[in-house]
Amino acid sequence: MADWLETLDRLAHERAKAGLTRQLRPRAAGDTVIDLAGNDYLGLSGHPRVVGAARQALEAYGLGATGSRLVRGTTDLHTALEETLAGWLGCESALVFSSGYLANLAVVRALSAVCDLVVSDAYNHASLIDGCRISGLPVRVAPHNDPAAVAALLDAHPGRAAVVTESVFSVDGDLAPLAALHAVTSARGALLIVDDAHALGLLGESGAGGVAAAGLTGAPDVIVTATLSKSLGGAGGVVAGPGPLVRHLVDTGRSFIYDTAPPPAVAAGVLAAVEVARAADDRRAVLFRRGAHLAATLRSAGRPVHDPAAGVLSVPAPGPEAAVAWAADCRDSGVAVGCFRPPSTPDGSSRLRLTVNAGVPEEAFARALTVILECAP
Repeated sequence: MADWLETLDRLAHERAKAGLTRQLRPRAAGDTVIDLAGNDYLGLSGHPRVVGAARQALEAYGLGATGSRLVRGTTDLHTALEETLAGWLGCESALVFSSGYLANLAVVRALSAVCDLVVSDAYNHASLIDGCRISGLPVRVAPHNDPAAVAALLDAHPGRAAVVTESVFSVDGDLAPLAALHAVTSARGALLIVDDAHALGLLGESGAGGVAAAGLTGAPDVIVTATLSKSLGGAGGVVAGPGPLVRHLVDTGRSFIYDTAPPPAVAAGVLAAVEVARAADDRRAVLFRRGAHLAATLRSAGRPVHDPAAGVLSVPAPGPEAAVAWAADCRDSGVAVGCFRPPSTPDGSSRLRLTVNAGVPEEAFARALTVILECAP
C-alpha cells in the first residue's frame, strides 16, 4: 500500500481508539424513526405548500439551475426569495447561496476589504471559523459569550474590526448577548456579523430571528447570515445587510461566483416555507413548550441541562464512547438524536444534541423522551 494510504489508515485507527469515528447512515423515504436529530424545527420540510411549490418549480425549470448565479443560475424564483428574505430580516438587500456554509465563507472573507481584524467567539460554527481563516486577516478568539472580553480585544486594536458570532449556538443551543455585543461594536466602529441559522424562524416577531429579537433589525453595522435548511426545511444560505455589501459579494464572493446556484425547485420551496414560517406562531409555541418540558424532565432525572433558547438542547455525556453508545441505543429504539464529539465540540467534551421538532406528533415526542432516558448511560 502507498505510504499516504498507510498514513490515512493509521489516523483512522487513532480516531477509532478515541471514539471519534463517524459513519454515514442512509435513511429511506418515509422511515418511522422519531426525529430529534435533524434541524427541521417547524416541521416544514414536508409541508404541503412547501412541497407543492417545489414540485411546480421542478416541472417548470427542471432539476438543476444549470449554472452559477452569474451565468444561467439566477431565476426569477431566486430573486423573489432574496427580496422576501431581505424584507423578513429587515435588511436592505439579501443574497442567496447554495449553502449556509458558503454564505459564511463569503461574508467573512469579503470584509477583508474594509476590516483588518476578526474577533470570533470561541464556540462559533466551523463555517465561521473557516471564513476567518480564509479571510487572511488576523483573528482573535474571544471567550464564549463575553462582551467585556470582546471590548478589550477591540480596544487593543487601532483599526476597524469585524466581530463574528452565532445568535443561537449550534452545539449548546445557548443565546448570544447580541444587544450587549452590538453596544460594544457600535461604540468602537466595528461590524457585527451574526449567524442566525438556529434562530431564524423561531425567535423574534414572525420568526425573523435572533437579530430581530435583540432589537437590531436594520442596524447598518450588523450583517446577518443564515441557512435555509433548518426552520425553513430546505437548502441554501443567505447573507443579508446593506446594499453595498451584497454588491461586493456579487462581484468578489468566490463561493458565490464559482458555485452552481441552488436548484429553482429548492428556491420555490423555501419561498413558500418563509410564507408559512412567518405565520407559524402556533408551531413556535409548540416548539418552546416542548423544549421547556424536555429540559425539565431531563433535569428531574439528574441531567444538567438548561432550557433551550430556541430548538437545540445539549445533554452532557461522560465521554465520546458513551455519547456514541447512547445515540446508537436511542436509534435502535426508534429515536434519532444528535451525537456531538470533538472536534465538533469546542470545549473537548461530548454530548447528545436534541433538536425539538414541532412537526413530530405529540405521542411520538413523548415516546422519544422516554427512550432517551431509558438509554442514558
